[in-house]
Amino acid sequence: MQITIKRCDKLKQRPDASNLGFGTIFTDHMFNMDYNPEEGWHNPRIEPYASFIMDPATMVLHYGQAIFEGLKAFRTESGNIQIFRPRDNFTRLNKSARALCIPEIDEDFIFYAMKQLLNIEKDWVPGTHDASLYIRPAIIATDPFLGVRASHTYRLFIILSPVGAYYKEGFNPIKIWVTKNHVRAVRGGVGNVKTAGNYAASLYAGEEAHRNGYTQVLWLDGVELKYVEEVGSMNIFFVIDDEIITPMLSGSILPGITRDSVISLAKMWNLKITERKISIDELIDTHESGKLHEIFGSGTAAIISPVGEIRYGKKILTIDDGKVGPMANKFYNAITDIQYGIAEDPFGWIEPI
Repeated sequence: MQITIKRCDKLKQRPDASNLGFGTIFTDHMFNMDYNPEEGWHNPRIEPYASFIMDPATMVLHYGQAIFEGLKAFRTESGNIQIFRPRDNFTRLNKSARALCIPEIDEDFIFYAMKQLLNIEKDWVPGTHDASLYIRPAIIATDPFLGVRASHTYRLFIILSPVGAYYKEGFNPIKIWVTKNHVRAVRGGVGNVKTAGNYAASLYAGEEAHRNGYTQVLWLDGVELKYVEEVGSMNIFFVIDDEIITPMLSGSILPGITRDSVISLAKMWNLKITERKISIDELIDTHESGKLHEIFGSGTAAIISPVGEIRYGKKILTIDDGKVGPMANKFYNAITDIQYGIAEDPFGWIEPI
């Protein structure tokens, strides 16, 4: 397929890279492509960023058939632009597509299309070490139909947003709230899929956490409300004695790409890292015994986010006096150094533009 390109007549003013928020500013152009059963995926195009016109009966608005990914492009000190693990994102997008009965994409073609879009928008990639260009590919159902079935037509789009720190705390430790009254997902559902409904399911508990002064929710398993699963926007890691522990992928936890990066680095450094079930009671016990040294989250948006406090009911666990721990610092520096081209990439994660 040939990608058609229509450029903006008037470009937007570039934002100040030292004062970026997250997800509020969007670049001049976007990528769009459509699907129908007769033509398959077709009409790939780069065009000015613009709103969609949608029928009120468009299926995504009623039945939530939507999937997406999140990845980032970084500017190196030499001025080059590179992306972190994009092929893993598109592989996961296809996994999500299969789970939601959406036609799969040609991963190589979408990777090529994304690079074409980034070449056009390269001036939007910030040049500071604490900022990047966030890339959001998404697919939505577009049939105008009221009835519960998979759509026959779809729109794939990619939008770009220059971003700074995801949390207002930056790399400082955040506080997380363990919800006892709500669940996000259960095994056999779509908890391990990056679909819009998973995030809608997290909003109520997230607002409860915010009202109580906490940044994010820590979810427990949806059956026993006993085992730790993930945070609202991150996977989670615990440093207990000399071991790093993260909840195992049980079917209700998103297989995070940054999570996998942490595990890969830990193994390369010969650190003891374990994927297993860990209960909230075990977490409390290890904290009381002084064995819980550190907690940190991992995700594309925040990369590594230290956790300084956890609240579970009336129990408040302060982690390492609310400071950034050495493991969180080690993983954050290692991953960001690879992303910004400061350190060598031993895993082949970087794709240059």
